[in-house]
Amino acid sequence: MEIEAFINRYRQGLCGLQGMPPVDARRGYERLCQSFQLNSATIADEATTIAGVPVTRLWPRDGPRQGGGVVVYAHGGGWTLGSSRSHRGVAEALVQALSREVVSVDYRLLPESSYSDALSDVLGVWQACDPVAAVGDSAGGRLVLDAAATLAREGAGVPPLGLIYPVVGTPQASLLGADAPLLSRDDVLALWTMVAATVPAHDGYLPPSQHMHVLAAEYDPLTAMIEGAVAQWSRTSAQVSLEIADGMVHSALHGLPWLPSLQLAWGRFCSRLGESIEADGDGR
Repeated sequence: MEIEAFINRYRQGLCGLQGMPPVDARRGYERLCQSFQLNSATIADEATTIAGVPVTRLWPRDGPRQGGGVVVYAHGGGWTLGSSRSHRGVAEALVQALSREVVSVDYRLLPESSYSDALSDVLGVWQACDPVAAVGDSAGGRLVLDAAATLAREGAGVPPLGLIYPVVGTPQASLLGADAPLLSRDDVLALWTMVAATVPAHDGYLPPSQHMHVLAAEYDPLTAMIEGAVAQWSRTSAQVSLEIADGMVHSALHGLPWLPSLQLAWGRFCSRLGESIEADGDGR
């Protein structure tokens, strides 16, 4: 599949969700994302709760080939859509790349709940699991950043972070890049308006972990701000890396099995994250 075919199919699916009540839109979004998933027979799963929060645990059927410990994962979806079902493909890709159990968090969504509720859910699962890494994409990337900053302020150790086209800083029109397929500047600003009042304040120039690994897309208005954040983090003692997937767009990770350019960037991103997990104390 070429990226243009992915964009057209994904865009058509999103257009079909317009005007739907939230519950119906979420089901439609799950069907759209699941249409790209391969669902590997080598991965086992269990739907359960941790710290009172619904999660899906996924792990290699033949057992971890690396050390113990789990990776906590927070899905994307603009804080209004998404679940462990819609983003199962991403969670499975993490299991395969890192050879560890992944706990995919079904945090509460807007508008029924608040950003604070979503962050509380991610923090609760994180603290219960004591993960060897935390990964989030898009809106989930921001939740992971804010959860990590909260724990760092409390003096808790923060494991390596993997951030996939995350929302960083305070999105402003003057800081965002150009509009791109599947995500416009107006989309970003509208979603940010929904959560801005309850996003915790912390110093975005200070990385909350000593290991920060970022995957971004070439055509994504968020990438300009991501590059700025990475440049600031790189001026500290933290180990920081940035992979920009050539020709890719926001949400392209759903098409990972079909997009070679993304596969290359994903492989490098996961390799660096895996190295940091081991350096930070494998299996903590």
